[in-house]
Amino acid sequence: MPYKWPGDTDFALRELDVLDRDCPACGRMMHICDHRYRRLHTLEGPLQLVCKLNHCPDRDCPGHAKTKSPEQEASIAPPSWAIGWDVFCWIGHRRCSRHMSIPLIQSELLDDYGIKLSDDAIAKYIQRYQVMLAARQQDPEALRRQYESVDEIVLSIDGLQPEKGHETLYVVRELTQKRVWFAEALISATNDEVQRLIAKAKEWATSLNKTVSLWISDKQDAFVTGIAAEFPGVPHRYCDNHFLRDLAKPVLEADSHAKVQMRRKVRGLRKVEQAVLKHQNAEASTSLAGDDPAATMIVIVGPATPPSPPTDSASAVVLDYCAAVRGILNDDQGGPLHPPGLRMAEALKEVRQSIQRNLDAKKGGSKRSSSAVWPTASTGDWSMSRRSKSQFENMSRISRRWPRPSKLAGKVAWIARRSSRS
Repeated sequence: MPYKWPGDTDFALRELDVLDRDCPACGRMMHICDHRYRRLHTLEGPLQLVCKLNHCPDRDCPGHAKTKSPEQEASIAPPSWAIGWDVFCWIGHRRCSRHMSIPLIQSELLDDYGIKLSDDAIAKYIQRYQVMLAARQQDPEALRRQYESVDEIVLSIDGLQPEKGHETLYVVRELTQKRVWFAEALISATNDEVQRLIAKAKEWATSLNKTVSLWISDKQDAFVTGIAAEFPGVPHRYCDNHFLRDLAKPVLEADSHAKVQMRRKVRGLRKVEQAVLKHQNAEASTSLAGDDPAATMIVIVGPATPPSPPTDSASAVVLDYCAAVRGILNDDQGGPLHPPGLRMAEALKEVRQSIQRNLDAKKGGSKRSSSAVWPTASTGDWSMSRRSKSQFENMSRISRRWPRPSKLAGKVAWIARRSSRS
């Protein structure tokens, strides 16, 4: 279906002529017989090409019945495309390198360049880009040039399954040059199917005239038997990621159990937040009713959005602590070398120490307003106090156990009451 251009589109005009005008049949100079007009999108704006078509003027020559197009047209855009190569490469780069979705690509094209394409058109261009990229990756001449300075190669094979029940994509990679050789989706990973992929990798290595010095995989049974059959005598080693994961499996299980225990002890954050918000709303209602009776009437009969309550530094600190603790409890990132349970325990310990420092400062500090005495607490600042070591030890004599939720809620409520009184 042809692309529909708006009537007010401003096109940049470019004329193209045949460079080699000698007839390939008789050698006579060809003449212009017709013009072909073509419109397409480029990153610089809409472009209209005027392609001058040539043919041999001799009616008896076989070249008279054939027309020749300008050679430069193919370097601007492929035939029958509504976009140029620059837009095509832009779409492929956003999809394959930045992993952008089709709606996001569509919106950026429209916002940044004024190019309006449908979802189906962008999906079709992405599919063509992937086909070209795969052909480029498997080009024998490009592979031969890249592996000219390599004596030995290291191969790896692994299966990638996006979701359970779907086909598994088996990928063969070469690790010295960090290049994907080929990939194929297999419905059933039988020994014969996997061995066929390994035999294909052997053909590639033979065509490059390179020696395979090592194979790396997760050592599935099909990989072990296939590599032993096609590459006898070649070492087959275990992938370091799978090796560390299996080695650290007991550590990860213990770390997961510790996270569960910590989450059981630290509870009641939602109740604390609701109590603080309720306290703020009550103070706001009291201040409005006591200062200006007319303001109460405005709140009742006025718009649905009430005025924001006055800022309470103690309440803000309590809400910051709750947000910080919730973020700590939801942290599941990490692996065998960086267990998330250890980070969770250290962060909770810092929160407990910060709360205790604030309590000690409230007890021994001046009786000014809490906004001038309390340090700011937030999720991004866990810096230690600047007190001396001796003073810090005297002020932070607390239990080594994390306080139960009831005690934590009691301390937070006590802080809010003392701050409101002061």
